[in-house]
Amino acid sequence: MAHAKRRTLKNGSARYYARYLGSDGKWHEEGGYATKREAEKVAHHREVEAERGEWVDPTSSKMTFERFIASTYWPAAQRLEATTRAAYRSYLDKHFLPTFGHLPMRRISPGGVQNWVNGATEQLSPRSVVKYHTLLHAIFVMAVEHRVVAYNPCSHTRLPKVVKKPKRIITPDEFDALLAALPARHHTMVLLAIETGLRWGELIALRPGDVDFAAHTVHVRRTIVEVSKKISPTGERTFVKDYPKDDEPRAVQIEAITCQLLREHMLAHGVRDDDLLFTSTNGTPLSRNNFRSKVWVGAVVAAGLAGSVRFHDLRAAHASWLLAGGADLQVVKERLGHRQIATTQQYLGTLPDAGDRALAAFRKVRSRA
Repeated sequence: MAHAKRRTLKNGSARYYARYLGSDGKWHEEGGYATKREAEKVAHHREVEAERGEWVDPTSSKMTFERFIASTYWPAAQRLEATTRAAYRSYLDKHFLPTFGHLPMRRISPGGVQNWVNGATEQLSPRSVVKYHTLLHAIFVMAVEHRVVAYNPCSHTRLPKVVKKPKRIITPDEFDALLAALPARHHTMVLLAIETGLRWGELIALRPGDVDFAAHTVHVRRTIVEVSKKISPTGERTFVKDYPKDDEPRAVQIEAITCQLLREHMLAHGVRDDDLLFTSTNGTPLSRNNFRSKVWVGAVVAAGLAGSVRFHDLRAAHASWLLAGGADLQVVKERLGHRQIATTQQYLGTLPDAGDRALAAFRKVRSRA
């Protein structure tokens, strides 16, 4: 039961402390007050807050944003994937710690968060601002759970509108031009990428044992992750994660001719059973950044492709080509390893001639009337 506790100071005067049971199941004291009545009033008020779920730890709420990140949020973030942690660390260091790091958690208000969003919107894209705000919101969700703050100051932030841009899907002719512009060493890898829709990390993690040459199937069992050495669990720039994204291994069927190309690639480059199928010239895992800057960008320019074309766009093209050709949506979802079918649906009607084909279908039906 909440009550006041009397303490006698060295000079003989008395001070009273509010003593109450917090929502964390521990006894807390606040003081000291000149009168017992003041202390009892505070103690009862805190008790009511605890019963309503509005109580916050008075000691913890004084900690700074930077200290909360270091002592509470970041240790909990270790369960996240390394690539996600690397991104979050960057967001914190570049955007949040410089603004909020020195402030006590209880002093970070909805207005302060809104001011950050308003300022960031002048320098960053709306999509980036929304993405960074999502992390800040999650941090304060944890702070509320730990009774560090009473409410989440990010709950009602007015965010910039994100306008969805149309997807850039490369056509078969553009792909052929791109393939011709790439060094011969990478032809089989890029052909396999467009035929399977594998993510970069899944593709470069493949070994000969992952290919069933008799059944014409590629088994996606693992991925290679590339992060800074500070974030890497092994201390190395790249490491193998023994499961693909969304934690679900999958099998993807490929053409018989592709299996033959894989065999020829293995013979040409001396790939043994335990080796990676696709590596750098010195046999190490391919670096996404190095491949992009030294190989991919030059080929895109040489192929005369307009706009920015990423390696990941091969995955989008795979999905779009399959759906445009009449493949079952569920089958495409399973090939891509999507958890939600809505993710796969975004590739419907994304080829440049989708509108023409839709009108042709309309005319076909209308002409029957």
